[in-house]
Amino acid sequence: MSLLEITDQEFSQHVAPGNDLTLAYFWAPWCGPCRLMSPAIAALATDYASQLKVLKLAVDDSRQTVDRYKVEGVPALRLFRGDQLLLSHEGALTKAKLLDLLKDYISK
Repeated sequence: MSLLEITDQEFSQHVAPGNDLTLAYFWAPWCGPCRLMSPAIAALATDYASQLKVLKLAVDDSRQTVDRYKVEGVPALRLFRGDQLLLSHEGALTKAKLLDLLKDYISK
């Protein structure tokens, strides 16, 4: 698995019933903290590709998904196992803090 840039129309294809672990990263090109966090998200997608699918959704182009998962600020993260929401977080994180947030779900 890897980092996939998607929109509302593709969301349900990637977050579907099953046992796959998926991280949805909500961001915006105009968001400074998002630009700082994006390299950590890309590294996570690469480093944990065998365990985790990472989806990147621009909030301005994905209003239905933003509303459905109550994203109130960016950057924001939603972690799913299948279509079950496991974890929500809003605000920028360093790579170390991101890994700490996900430590109960992924392993190196």
